[in-house]
Amino acid sequence: MTDPAPRTDIRRSGDRFRTRTDWLDSHHSFSFGEHYDPDNTSYGVLLVHNEDVLAPGGGFDTHPHRETEIVTWVLDGSLTHEDSAGHRGITRPGLVQRMSAGSGIEHSERNGSQDSPVHYVQMWVAPDEFGTEAGYEQLEVDDGLLAAGLVPVASGLDRHLASPAVRLRNRSAALSVARPPAGAEVLLPAAPFLHLFVARGTVHVEGIDTSGQLAAGDAGRFTGAVERRVTAETAAEILVWEMHASIG
Repeated sequence: MTDPAPRTDIRRSGDRFRTRTDWLDSHHSFSFGEHYDPDNTSYGVLLVHNEDVLAPGGGFDTHPHRETEIVTWVLDGSLTHEDSAGHRGITRPGLVQRMSAGSGIEHSERNGSQDSPVHYVQMWVAPDEFGTEAGYEQLEVDDGLLAAGLVPVASGLDRHLASPAVRLRNRSAALSVARPPAGAEVLLPAAPFLHLFVARGTVHVEGIDTSGQLAAGDAGRFTGAVERRVTAETAAEILVWEMHASIG
């Protein structure tokens, strides 16, 4: 594909769609459920980017999915997953989970704690092929690696075959995570479509307007294969999607 022209789109935390119930507080970076904006349905191959907090004992009862790669990254607490293919897993900080819905699967996600909320980010990516068998993978990522820079945690890129990443059924996309301490720098990959999400702390992004500052819940969508440097102004955690294709 021909790389698109460089473009920067900053999305602030408070501008996201929001769903609130007695057990769920969810912020949606893209159109989701009853929230619809025809100009904000996806970016690159990223279809969903939700930041969720489940109250103690709360969660999503069994529901279906199909034809999507679902990646879950927990920030605080633990999330219990069960699906119709017999998989069961408990995801906590430092673990990455990938469920391939394939031609169809049902699953539930619940906060097993009766005392503490669970805070996590869930992201959906379009697969390369439809009609495949459902699948599941969970992997622990070393905290020390995350403090040293960007670490791929979910990827379909060939260059990450030897990395500590769960495999995505999309050969053009990868999710990397870093937890830089205050003052540390992280170099973002040069990709045609890049999505940067600040999960914790405050960072400065090279080459963006105004102060260049992004705080927790903010995101940047960077189009065009340009390297950018991110500096942590406080201890931070960032999630970076590198994408070499776009839907449509």
